[in-house]
Amino acid sequence: MSIKSDRWIRRMAQEEGMIEPFEAGQVRENEKGRIISYGTSSYGYDVRCSSEFKIFTNVHSATVDPKNFDPNSFVDITDDYCVIPPNSFALARTVEYFRIPRSVLTICLGKSTYARCGIIVNVTPLEPEWEGHVTLEFSNTTNLPAKIYANEGVAQMLFFESDEVCETSYRDRGGKYQGQTGVTLPKT
Repeated sequence: MSIKSDRWIRRMAQEEGMIEPFEAGQVRENEKGRIISYGTSSYGYDVRCSSEFKIFTNVHSATVDPKNFDPNSFVDITDDYCVIPPNSFALARTVEYFRIPRSVLTICLGKSTYARCGIIVNVTPLEPEWEGHVTLEFSNTTNLPAKIYANEGVAQMLFFESDEVCETSYRDRGGKYQGQTGVTLPKT
């Protein structure tokens, strides 16, 4: 298994539609000035989160249960940023839609810019032949409110290609998060 370079990422995105929309370089500014970077890096791809957020709330005193998740545990927000309450979390989705090749495993890691502020992105694998917008989980580990910016870099994807294709892919086994397009809550 080998980690894939910027050249491979560009080729797979442009020829195979692996990442859409795709940014071939590293974007560090927009019309408003400096931003948290996104796009192709040396050995990965920095993704952006969309402006759709689900912020955890305890207003209804629900129990967090992955087998019986109460959607009332979240407040939906659409904005240029999201403020996560102290010691809480929020969900978002990537701007980018992914189509992972059968011989590739992709790992999502948080960006150090956010980690240095106490904001952690859950490490999430994208399995071979998984497809969709990635639901991102942000934990605010601080005792202060924390801000996440939409349409700016929030996490990095690393691509590992195997010498052989897997016997059973995510698509083959009918994975429950296959083809997700919005911020997706837990399923069993």
